[in-house]
Amino acid sequence: MNFEQLSDKVNGGRSDRNSLGLDHRWKWKNWNPSWVVLVGNSLVFFKDPKSQNPDSWKPGNSRPESSVDLRGAQLQWANDLSSKKNVFKDKENPLDNVLLYSLRRAGSVEMLDQSGDEDENRGGFKASFPRSTSYTENSERKRVKSRLKKLILRRPPLQTLQEKGLIKDQVFGCGLELLCEREKCTVPQFVKKCTEAVERRGLETDGIYRVSGNLAVIQKLRFAVNHERLDLDDPQWEDIHVITGALKLFFRELPEPLIPYGFFHDIIETVKISDYLDKVDRLKLLVISMPPPNHDTLSHMIRHLKRVMENSDSNRMTTQNIGIVFGPTLMRPENECGNMAINMVYQNQAIELLLSEYERIFGAEQTGSY
Repeated sequence: MNFEQLSDKVNGGRSDRNSLGLDHRWKWKNWNPSWVVLVGNSLVFFKDPKSQNPDSWKPGNSRPESSVDLRGAQLQWANDLSSKKNVFKDKENPLDNVLLYSLRRAGSVEMLDQSGDEDENRGGFKASFPRSTSYTENSERKRVKSRLKKLILRRPPLQTLQEKGLIKDQVFGCGLELLCEREKCTVPQFVKKCTEAVERRGLETDGIYRVSGNLAVIQKLRFAVNHERLDLDDPQWEDIHVITGALKLFFRELPEPLIPYGFFHDIIETVKISDYLDKVDRLKLLVISMPPPNHDTLSHMIRHLKRVMENSDSNRMTTQNIGIVFGPTLMRPENECGNMAINMVYQNQAIELLLSEYERIFGAEQTGSY
């Protein structure tokens, strides 16, 4: 039985009520006469109007003493808990106290009889009032769903928003191949701008690429790259560590690392080869077989880091230090397996080998070829 049917049957009536004490014992002497009224989803208890005619009594003339929310509640006969007639309890009421009710009004008992299946001994009666069956809630849900559908249908397509400049293509988090295809090059413009800025004013900076920049400013730069034209000569980007931090973040946020997942284990196994010349030749074959954006961007970065390494007397960024910083930044396994610490060592050694044998692996390439 739903609340609309319930309210048609019971508008109000007299009832005695009792509550469970803090010691979980029934206070049998504390039965209080009340006038109970069903209001919406709640039973509201008013002080019993002894001084006035019950037929003329109205809820507006009295202050309620308490109320019980019936949503999600289950009612059960409780004749075994009291000698009073027609006693039932709120078995799963959301309130802390379990309430007992003794209905005086015959119509109220008839209502309970009709609202659920009753055992012959009245021991298993339950009246359930689930929240989800509320007519008001269902209507509200349908209304919201309808409005959302209309909103989505009226929404302009992505292409229109891009043409108006309201949505711009992302740089951070975009796949390398897609980004290069969009920019019609094989090395992303952001990578070029960052390395050029470092080579202009950061090659001799102590700890370049190793020292962390201000994270808040790096995120601000990240936002600027994604939403507006970027000028790294702007005074707000004067800290070179912010630019190097943003460049490392760009590579870490690639959906697939610069050295693709499919090459990771082959490169690790190549680094383990004891014969040095054989190791360099195999690494060269692997690099050559990479997709053009990955190959050219890797070549660009290694050539740039080689220039950083050549100023190690000033910046203290030796081949080993660069390997430690860029090993996990430029390559990582798709699924972590085995000993991560050992893999990290081989990742660093792979970058060190690319730096030491740049000319043999990549050849004498010109910047203009990108």
